[in-house]
Amino acid sequence: MKIYIYSGGEKLVGRSGVGQAIRHQRECLRRADIETTSRWTPDAAAVHVNTVLTDSVLAALGARLRGRKVVWYGHSTMEDFRGSFKGSDALAPLFRRWIKFCYGLGDVVLTPTEYSRRLLESYGLRRPVYSISNGVDTDYFRPDPAARAAFRRRYGLEGETPVVISVGHTIARKGLPEFLDLARRVPAAQFLWFGWTDPRLVPREITRAMDSAPANVRFPGFVDRERLREAYRGADVFAFLSHEETEGIVVLEALACGVPTVVRDIPVYGGWLEHGQNIYKAENTDDFQRIVEGILSGALPDLTAAGRAAAEGRSLEAVGAKLREIYRRERILPPLPASVAQRRARA
Repeated sequence: MKIYIYSGGEKLVGRSGVGQAIRHQRECLRRADIETTSRWTPDAAAVHVNTVLTDSVLAALGARLRGRKVVWYGHSTMEDFRGSFKGSDALAPLFRRWIKFCYGLGDVVLTPTEYSRRLLESYGLRRPVYSISNGVDTDYFRPDPAARAAFRRRYGLEGETPVVISVGHTIARKGLPEFLDLARRVPAAQFLWFGWTDPRLVPREITRAMDSAPANVRFPGFVDRERLREAYRGADVFAFLSHEETEGIVVLEALACGVPTVVRDIPVYGGWLEHGQNIYKAENTDDFQRIVEGILSGALPDLTAAGRAAAEGRSLEAVGAKLREIYRRERILPPLPASVAQRRARA
């Protein structure tokens, strides 16, 4: 039995969290001893669909014609569509209708967190919705103190200048304006924003904000996986000011790499990331400033070991095992033999 990972639209989303999630699915299933394929084969039992583009609808309908199951990943919500690209606020209600239609074509809908599951269920979906993390490769994203020097050399960072980084599209929802404000408030630190968005999609106010960024801010743009890992390992703080997420893969990567992390206190992190235990949370820019300065000065406790443990709980192995359970529950995989199920229940 194989799972067809539909790759239509992957070129468009390849530099986003959705693109990363697609790559993670292949690896999660491999580690769970479930084969994947990039096309329909006679032994493909189901298709994974990850985008809400029109070609994904055709892929889902094609699966139904073949009598195969459709597993639709609910990466997008109306709430995280707002505040993103030009016209997104006005289009958000229509986007909600569209994604409800798309997800409704799935036999099962998977979404990264309990928060996003509750959102999707509030739309009136009539399909089973499960929360399952997009996962993080904790073998690849792991601490390495030696990377600090390489990171600082790459960006010409002199002496012991502290470095605060963030990662994401250059859009308002990701907290870019507040990141620039934070940089103005902490002039002794260097701030780097990794990520890129097609300028044709960026609202004018964001372009103006980037053009007038303070001198201690840099925009390295989109970087490959290796350089991003180096940045996590070499930075002093990862500050993620996003206003809305369905999970936040970059947060998992930062925690896995052992960089002190502060995020905005938004509902998506409830129940798995706890302020002062495995991460720091801020409600506003004043809080971000206080926490960042506290981390840099050493006044706040080091939470990186607990942060790493939180990331390990969402490792690709852990996600692969949960996927396998969902497949069995939804009859995509055959159920466990009774003897095996009884042994596991006793264990």
